Amino acid sequence: MINLDIPGFAKLEIEHLVLDYNGTLALDGNLLPGVGKLILELSEDVKLHVLTADTLGQCEEELSGLPVTIHIISGSPEDKSKLDYIESLGPEKCACIGNGRNDMLMLKNAALGIIISGAECMSMKAARAADLVATDISSALGVFTHPVRLLTTLRN
Repeated sequence: MINLDIPGFAKLEIEHLVLDYNGTLALDGNLLPGVGKLILELSEDVKLHVLTADTLGQCEEELSGLPVTIHIISGSPEDKSKLDYIESLGPEKCACIGNGRNDMLMLKNAALGIIISGAECMSMKAARAADLVATDISSALGVFTHPVRLLTTLRN
């Protein structure tokens, strides 16, 4: 668990890190360099979940051997499916990272929502729902390996 009391924001007790796949952990279906190592490091402190429609069908293969729970969403609307998933975990115990419009509800309702503005770009609707914007997944995951970064960014 990651515990952090951020004045003017919240007291975070993060048990689950919920991640989108394409556009967040991966580009064009391929896991981004260095992400596997960060996932291994973070798995010592939090449970990692990957929610994806798996548009390119590569998620399970790319993440094989990593300590993550993969949940393939189906049906419509996708944003509601992702929200339902974090609600089953307890949104107050979740930090979520994504980039797309279908991540909007989970970013808004989680204890901490981070949007990635990377190579696949980001949805502005989802960005408005997030607490934090990161330029890439390494920076986003870095706030969990170095939590003081969250404190300096979100405190008031």
